[in-house]
Amino acid sequence: MATDLYVKQAGEGPAVVLLHGLFGASANLGALARALQATYSVFSVDLPGHGRSAWIANPTLPAMAERLRHWMDDASLSRAHFVGHSLGGKVAMELALQQPGRVSSLAVADIAPVAYQAHHNGVFAALEAVASRPCTSREEAGARMAQHLDEDSVIQFLLSSLQRDAQGYYHWRFDLSGLRAAYPALLAAPAGGRTYAGPVLFIKGGASEYIQPQFWPVVQQLFPAATLEVMPGCGHWLHAEKPVLFNSIVTQFLVSLEQRQSDAPDNNLQEN
Repeated sequence: MATDLYVKQAGEGPAVVLLHGLFGASANLGALARALQATYSVFSVDLPGHGRSAWIANPTLPAMAERLRHWMDDASLSRAHFVGHSLGGKVAMELALQQPGRVSSLAVADIAPVAYQAHHNGVFAALEAVASRPCTSREEAGARMAQHLDEDSVIQFLLSSLQRDAQGYYHWRFDLSGLRAAYPALLAAPAGGRTYAGPVLFIKGGASEYIQPQFWPVVQQLFPAATLEVMPGCGHWLHAEKPVLFNSIVTQFLVSLEQRQSDAPDNNLQEN
C-alpha cells in the first residue's frame, strides 16, 4: 500500500522518526534532525494532510498512525524511535498503543494522552481569512491573520505553510477543511484499555499548560515506564524556543537507550 507520505531521510544508524505538530511540516523539527543525523538514521515526516504529504479523507489520530505504519512497511522499517511534538506526539502515542512492537521508544514534546478543550478558534479564523478569497502576497496574508491573532510568532509559523500557485496566488499547503472537520477527534484522548510498556520521555515546557500534574495518572496507565523532564522558561514551542536544550534532552534520552541495550546481557549466551 502506497502511503503518499513525504519523508526526508538523513544520516545512518538506528532509525528515529520525527513528527511535527498541527498545521506544521517536517521542517519544524529540522534543528533536531540535524543534531541527530550524525548518529542516527533520521526520518522527518510530513503528517497526512500536512506539508507535501497526501490529504486523507479522515485525518484522525488512528488514521494518521495507520498511514505511518504502512509507510514503515513500504520502507522495510520494522521499528523505530519516535519523537513527536504536540499533534505529532499524539500520533506517535497512538501508533505505540496500536503497534507496540514497531516503536522502540517515544519522546513526546508538550502534549499528554488526554482530551483537550478547543483552543484554536482564533487560528482557524485566521486561516479561513486567508483562504476565503485570493491572496497575492505573504504580507497580505499576514495582515488578514493579524485581525484574528495577536501573537506574531504564531502568524509567522503559520505563514511558513503558505505556497504559491502558478497564477501567483497563495494557498495553505495543509488540508484546512479536513483538519477543521477532524479537529474534535484530534483533541480527543487515545482510547484506553491499551498500554505501551517501552521507554517514554515526556518533555514539558515549564511555562506551558499542556501537561498538567493531574494528567500523570492517565499517562502512567497507558505508558507505565514514562518519565518527565521539564524545560524551564519554555512555552508550547519548546523545540523552537530553546533548541539546544531540547535537542540535548532528546539526544541524551536516545543515547541512554542505546547504551542500555548494549549493556544488556546476551540472552542467547549459555552459562558454562
